[in-house]
Amino acid sequence: MSRLQEARDVVKQIKKAWDRKEKTALLMINQVRGSAYRQPGAKMMMATDGQMFGSLSGGCLENDLFEWAKEAIRENNPVTKHYDLSENEMWSLGIGCKGSLEIMIVPVNQDDLFWEHAMGLVQKNISLTMILEIPTGTRILLDQNRNGWGDLELLPESVYRHAYERTDRTRAEVIVHGDRRFVIDTMKPSERLIISGAGHDAVPLASVAHNVGYDVTILDPRKDFNNPFRFPDVSHMVVEPGNADASSFSDSAWVIMNHQQSRDEAALELALRSNPRYIGVLGPLSRTQEMLDNIGATLSSGPIHAPVGLDLGAETIEEVAISILSELMMDRSGKSGRSLHGRTKIHA
Repeated sequence: MSRLQEARDVVKQIKKAWDRKEKTALLMINQVRGSAYRQPGAKMMMATDGQMFGSLSGGCLENDLFEWAKEAIRENNPVTKHYDLSENEMWSLGIGCKGSLEIMIVPVNQDDLFWEHAMGLVQKNISLTMILEIPTGTRILLDQNRNGWGDLELLPESVYRHAYERTDRTRAEVIVHGDRRFVIDTMKPSERLIISGAGHDAVPLASVAHNVGYDVTILDPRKDFNNPFRFPDVSHMVVEPGNADASSFSDSAWVIMNHQQSRDEAALELALRSNPRYIGVLGPLSRTQEMLDNIGATLSSGPIHAPVGLDLGAETIEEVAISILSELMMDRSGKSGRSLHGRTKIHA
C-alpha cells in the first residue's frame, strides 16, 4: 500500500473522531533498527475515546502508545518514544520482532491550519513531503510544486534540498543537521493498475489489487460486465481499448485478460503506447507472441510479462489473482519474489 493511501485512510478516521467530538493524535514510525513489524513512515491514529486505526507493531505496543498519545493530546505537544524489542520481552510478547524503533506521537487539532493543508493534499491524492523535527515537532509541509506550509523559516536549507532530492524514496528517513534531527516522509499516490477485461477472473484480481493499495481501473466496453456492482471501489472505463487515449494511462501497470484476441491485441498496443510501468498478459507465451506479431511489436518493446504471474501452482481464479498480484508487488517493490526462508532480515 502506498504511504499516501495509508495517510488518506488515517485522515478519514481522524475526521470521524472529530465528528464524535474527540481529540486525536497521529503516530508515525521515524526509524527502525533490526527487525520490526512495520517500516519507517508507517502511520496510525488514536482518539481520546480509545478508538484506533492502523497498527505500528501488530499489537504489542499499541496499549502503551495510547497512554502516551493521551499525554501528547493533553499537553498539546509531540512525544517521541523509543522501544527496544530485543531487550524487553514485555514489548515483544514472543512474536519475534527483535529490533528497535522510534515512534513520534503528534497531536492533530481540528483548528490547526497546518493539518488542514496536509489533509487537503492527502485527500486530493497529491504527492507531498512532511518534515517533522524530533522531538520538538517543528512542522513543514511541501507539495510536489515546492509550495510550503508551516515553520519554513526554521528549516535548514540542506534539509530542504534533501527533501526534494529524495523523489524516489518510499520510506521515511531521519537525517541529522548539527544537533538537530528531522524525519522526512514523502507520500506518493497509489500506483495505477489497468485491468483490460471485466471477466469473471478479473473480479478477485481487482479486489485484491485495491486492498493492497493499487488505484484500479477496469477497461472493458461491456457495461453489463464493467460496472460498480461487479467491481466496487475501482474506476471504470467503458470503452473499446482501440478507442481509448493512451496518454490517460501514462505510468500505469497493466494486466491484459480480455479472453478475446482482437481486444487483447488492441489493449496490448494501447498499453505499449502509454509509457507503461508493467504489462502482464494472461495466457500462453505463444499467444502473446502471435498478438505482438500482429501489432508489429516484440517482447522487448516494453516491460512485458508473459505469461503474467508467479509460478505458485495457481488453478482457481482466486489463486491466479494471487499469482498475478505477487508479481505486481514484486515489480513495484523491486524485490526478488524468492522465499524468505533463511533470511536474517526481511526488509532490506
